[in-house]
Amino acid sequence: MQLEQATFCPLVKGPCKKLECLWFIKLQGKNPNTGAEVDEYNCAVAWLPFLLVENAQQSRQTGAAVESFRNEMTKQNGAFAQVLLEKVTYNGDANDG
Repeated sequence: MQLEQATFCPLVKGPCKKLECLWFIKLQGKNPNTGAEVDEYNCAVAWLPFLLVENAQQSRQTGAAVESFRNEMTKQNGAFAQVLLEKVTYNGDANDG
């Protein structure tokens, strides 16, 4: 069942003005739910749920990338600390003799 979009605009409390309205914008890209290409005009208010889903997906991807980077840096810092500890221990033994 295909639903038809209403043409009532709550901002002007009347019919949608379409291209006469500054809130009527063109959006291009991929649908975050289906992956289908999107290239159409619609009201910015109507695009909000669509854009919120995309924003949430991008935030999750960013969080995963930051976590991966943190894990890598933690691993490298641990290895560096071990090298420094070995060097300090080695120099300390050399000064004793």
